[in-house]
This record gives sequence, C-alpha cells and structure tokens, in this order.
Amino acid sequence: MTLEESDVLVYTTKTCPYCQRAKELLRQKRIAFKEIDVSDPAERASLVEKAHGRQTVPQIFIKDRHIGGYDDLKALDDRGELEALL
Repeated sequence: MTLEESDVLVYTTKTCPYCQRAKELLRQKRIAFKEIDVSDPAERASLVEKAHGRQTVPQIFIKDRHIGGYDDLKALDDRGELEALL
C-alpha cells in the first residue's frame, strides 16, 4: 500500500517552532504529509473536535490515528515505531 499525502495530517500554525520541527522530521524521513494551518477559525474548530479537545499545535495524525505533538512523533521515531505506522 502506498502512503498518500493525506495519510499524514499535520495541524500547524506559521509561527510554531514545534510545527517546524515536526515537518522537518517528516521531510527527513521522506514522509509525505498534508499541512493544515489552524489560523483559520474553522480549521481550528476541526482540529479541536478531531483531537478530542486539544488545541495546541502541532497535532499529528497518521492514517486517522492521533499521534500527538512533535515530542510524541519524535519519541515514535526514536523507538523505531514510526515506520510501522506507515
């Protein structure tokens, strides 16, 4: 099965340093992702609903599984578990 860009969603804002780190990690791993800027109130509301009330960014989803933020993504990668989710 080929990983599609829409299989990895990263909710971000332009000024968030952890968002930049998460995107850089995904790029280094050559993992395609779709970025959704939650500066738009409608997108923010969508994030809050999808992330069960969490409003902080980044919020990362892989194949509709909520991964969490940058620290969670990095921990998955450090444990060698990130690729298994893809």
